[in-house]
Amino acid sequence: MDKSLTSLDWALVRAFLIVAETGSLSAAARRLGASQPTLGRQIRQLETALGQTLFNRQPKGLALTENGRALMPGAQKMQTAMHEITLTAAGQETGLAGPVRITASESVSLYILPPILAKLRAEAPGISVDIVPSDSTENLLFREADIALRMYRPKQLELVGRHLGDIRLGIFASRAYLDRAGRPETVRDLFDHPIIGYDRNEEIIRELQARGFPATREWFAFRCDSHTVNWELVRAGCGIGFGQAGVAEADPEVEEIPIDVNLPVLPVWLATHQALRHSPRIALVWDALAEGMAPHLV
Repeated sequence: MDKSLTSLDWALVRAFLIVAETGSLSAAARRLGASQPTLGRQIRQLETALGQTLFNRQPKGLALTENGRALMPGAQKMQTAMHEITLTAAGQETGLAGPVRITASESVSLYILPPILAKLRAEAPGISVDIVPSDSTENLLFREADIALRMYRPKQLELVGRHLGDIRLGIFASRAYLDRAGRPETVRDLFDHPIIGYDRNEEIIRELQARGFPATREWFAFRCDSHTVNWELVRAGCGIGFGQAGVAEADPEVEEIPIDVNLPVLPVWLATHQALRHSPRIALVWDALAEGMAPHLV
């Protein structure tokens, strides 16, 4: 080990952790927003400082050595401590200007957030917004996002959550498609039309089966795991699909099919870390999201 090394640079440890998690310099660079050569230099610098080889270079990426695996628990503790410091400091900020990072589903990010954020910008031009459209869980504890709009209740004790309401789901098709193919009037009539559904995600299949539909993957004429792509397939007239009632009501090209199949509702939760909840900037965006989401909820 380098005798002059009295403490490890967090940037080097962070690079080590991200490379270990992603398995390659390129994937780690994309996650961190850094360059691949910079990360490569940081890994070499850390290995030199420790006097150990932390990764085995392989054709398809990097794999932790035994020494690298032994370093992981301590590095993860350091990561947790650094994030706690960052969150505590952010929670003490009193200004309204600065960045706020929001994560929401792809559908909400595309169809609901833009007008809410336009209104926010007009009222608080000093706030800049990073949008993370993702249906995966973003880690609020590590501040990968400041505020999350999610379709489930946050479970971590460190998070503050608020149930805003529920999004009603329905069955929809484009008006042009229904004019051409006819409007189904019963559940049985739905089987005479191409149905738009999921590919590998079995969520909608399980929901339909629980409601008495003989749904399988093959039952769908069009399959995609992206909610936004599925909705555009509906709008394009590919067939009948499922979607959010509020989004459909704002779209004159789409018509709801009034067949009651007892579809579930999607609960909508706002969440943030408790250390950030009363930061003026976070509180302002939190309130703007709650107000803006209200017309879409039941």
